[in-house]
Amino acid sequence: MTKRTVPGVDDARAWNERLDWAYHLIAADPAERAVALDRLDRARAKTEAAIAHYNEVWRTASRFGPHPRKRKAARQAFDEAASRSLPEALWTRHDADLRRWPGLPYAVLYLEWEARYPQQWTRHAKMWGVKESLIRQLATVDHDTGTRAKLVDLVDLVVRRSYRCKDREYVRVARAVDGPDLRGRLTAARDSPAPWARLHAAYVLRLLDHPEIPNTRHVWKTWLNENAPAPPPRQGSGA
Repeated sequence: MTKRTVPGVDDARAWNERLDWAYHLIAADPAERAVALDRLDRARAKTEAAIAHYNEVWRTASRFGPHPRKRKAARQAFDEAASRSLPEALWTRHDADLRRWPGLPYAVLYLEWEARYPQQWTRHAKMWGVKESLIRQLATVDHDTGTRAKLVDLVDLVVRRSYRCKDREYVRVARAVDGPDLRGRLTAARDSPAPWARLHAAYVLRLLDHPEIPNTRHVWKTWLNENAPAPPPRQGSGA
């Protein structure tokens, strides 16, 4: 996410007016999700068109660059389109304090959507780099009670499912929200009948108990080699 101001999107009311519909992406009802997915596809198509137009303004400009008014208008059109789409709206952040950023609930929503409905997320809005960036930023500050509870839920969801690209980054979040509630969830996952949940939850608990151990790819791979009876199911690429 970059710190650039987007007119009209830097307050909670404006964010909600533009993106409140996105909460239906995590609805239990498939029909409700389908409506939200269609709206997201249309929003992303408009954003891509705005990006293409902005690039065209520059491509057809003279050697001195596009006219300032044309450049500004094209950029404003892109900002407006991006503010209504995920994850594009999350590329911008005006407030340096993440806790005061009105887009924070939608950053958490984007990650929760990936955790609950990974195939739909992959098909409609996959951006591994955005996922990684959001996880790392969410793990760097103290959150209010509501946000902290959502992050505990996220860690629990992630350790219980098949591994996906960048899931290892959630150790950062676990360390940031460590406490009895999270450890209770992880212990339950470690003792569950699901092999992957047992393996992943035990890894996170080990790193919580040993903060001196870095959450590196090498540490993760070593844990898998020493504890997994077979390679865990994976989707996507990278770690």
